[in-house]
Amino acid sequence: MLERKFPIGIQTFSEIIRGKYIYIDKTDLVWNLAHYSKFVFLSRPRRFGKSLLASTLESYFLGNKEFFQGLKILDLEKDWTCYPTFRFDLSGAKHMPVQGVKDELNLLLAPYEKIYGRNPEEVTPGMRLAGIIDRAYEQTGKQVAVIIDEYDAPLLDVLHDDQRLHDIREMMQEFYQRLKKQEGKVKFCFITGITKFSQLSIFSTINNLTNITMQPEFSTLCGITDEELTTVLTPYIEQFAACDQLTTEEMHKKLKLQYDGYHFSEDSPGVYNPFSLLKALQQCKLYNYWFESGTPTFLIRQLKYFNTNITEMDNLEVPASAFDQPTENMKNALPLLYQSGYLSIKDYNRESMLYTLSIPNQEVRVGFTDGLLPAYTGLLGSDVQAGFAAKFWLALKRKDINSAMCEMQSYMARIPYIEGFKKKLSDAATAEGFYEYTLYLIFSMLNVYVQTQVKCAGGRIDMVVEMSDTVYVFELKTNGTVKDALLQIDNRSYAIPYQTSNKAIIKVGVLFDKKTRTVKEWAVE
Repeated sequence: MLERKFPIGIQTFSEIIRGKYIYIDKTDLVWNLAHYSKFVFLSRPRRFGKSLLASTLESYFLGNKEFFQGLKILDLEKDWTCYPTFRFDLSGAKHMPVQGVKDELNLLLAPYEKIYGRNPEEVTPGMRLAGIIDRAYEQTGKQVAVIIDEYDAPLLDVLHDDQRLHDIREMMQEFYQRLKKQEGKVKFCFITGITKFSQLSIFSTINNLTNITMQPEFSTLCGITDEELTTVLTPYIEQFAACDQLTTEEMHKKLKLQYDGYHFSEDSPGVYNPFSLLKALQQCKLYNYWFESGTPTFLIRQLKYFNTNITEMDNLEVPASAFDQPTENMKNALPLLYQSGYLSIKDYNRESMLYTLSIPNQEVRVGFTDGLLPAYTGLLGSDVQAGFAAKFWLALKRKDINSAMCEMQSYMARIPYIEGFKKKLSDAATAEGFYEYTLYLIFSMLNVYVQTQVKCAGGRIDMVVEMSDTVYVFELKTNGTVKDALLQIDNRSYAIPYQTSNKAIIKVGVLFDKKTRTVKEWAVE
């Protein structure tokens, strides 16, 4: 058993170093960040190491050279000056009214006032912040560093509550505007969160705030690259592989499919979700660790608020303005899906200047679907996975589509008696569209790559399911016959785009019975 400990849940840089936990050295990027611009903003998904980055910056500006021994930053930093450093973690201000957020800010300010003093005339959080900066500068003769982690935590749950959003935003503005007024006394200010709120609405006075979220040179600042995995963490891949009786290469491939695939600029290498990857290596188990705390409720609310068609979330071709935009200005859920890590950059066409966004990996595909299934169909993911999933998957693997569809028919025959499903079906615009949603979610939970309404020269294919050696082309009907469905696949050349894939192509026509609300019959070619 390997002796190094995994820093699961540990977000304090000094504790990781003192405790001799595994640490992926990104301190050269930290140094570059600290010297890149005075006011810096970075957006990254949850559990992606933002808090550890904030803590590392804190240790750097405090001049704690002893924590950086043997790390890359020692070749870059020569002075190691100790600056007054203030770090504010706003994650404790979630789900709070305005007064609660104000109280949280005051609690965060209090420890620094014990060090540098307080003027009783400073009554607002912004006034108190300005006072701390003033006194720290006067007492030390040095500029200060300000680090704000999870700045958007108080705002995410009130996106569509105009009054609460306005009130909290106004209070936060009062806090942040002091940073601009104290600019001459600020050495460095770093603000991080999940989403991007309008600079005009939140940081209106910090007019020189540099957003590095999509800067290529900082694209691997959070997360673990493939190179870092296969160098620093190779012994743990080998250990995991031995547990599962696989080769190291086979285990590496599994980890890559499960946790890799995040790209934060058009030219960036892929990065792994660090929390899930380290947890998998620690536990020697592939699992959707990112979703252990569940799919964020604010995201589900936004998807439903914008009436999001979840079957169209994959392989989207869009300009940067469609997803890299302030959250409170969004006209659909795409910016939130991207900024929260449920979609990532897959490709970039320099000629058209369009980005292709897709679900980054299997963990997100399956875990997200598990969260969406109750909201969109009234079904529970556990109901899908128990019994039915394994049988259906094995039938698909052996190309026995008839057995697979029998399992589907049997399973869906029980669905209409689930009250939530009946309500969702009655609310759906069309029965055919609703079953398309349901099949999309079920296939996604089975770790199967699925697309719906796929554009091709002959029109739109209802559903395409891709496996390692087989492509299934589905046409779904609630009227007509299964022969009509197969004829449509042929007449509109739905299968032609997949003929060069070197995979077997199986065409499936499916007819749903609107009365029994299940699969009535199917035909296969």
